[in-house]
Amino acid sequence: MFNMGTDKETKILKKIAKMEKPYDAIGKKLHETITKANPKLEATTWYGAPAYTKNGDVLCFFRVDGKFMTFGLTEKAVFTPNENDLHHLMACAWFLTEFDTATEEKISDLVRRSTG
Repeated sequence: MFNMGTDKETKILKKIAKMEKPYDAIGKKLHETITKANPKLEATTWYGAPAYTKNGDVLCFFRVDGKFMTFGLTEKAVFTPNENDLHHLMACAWFLTEFDTATEEKISDLVRRSTG
């Protein structure tokens, strides 16, 4: 069961509950994973999507985009380029259609590293 602590979090949980299946379940898992990975983040909405802030800056979000759920980081997140890359691209968004253990671990890692 979710902790219905703040009005903003309650709003987010209601928004997630209104998502079509299976995205409602994926959204619940994303919310749990994000808040567990960095409990200092505050739930809010950003362009109508569930989002998470630190010091007023939106750092990450998720939304349903057609047949995919998108998890993304904003330009306010911490990005560290990989020194071994031969390019200058840094990933900032990922599509998902399921939420398994490997996905949970990857998102937890991304949230911990990018939201400091």
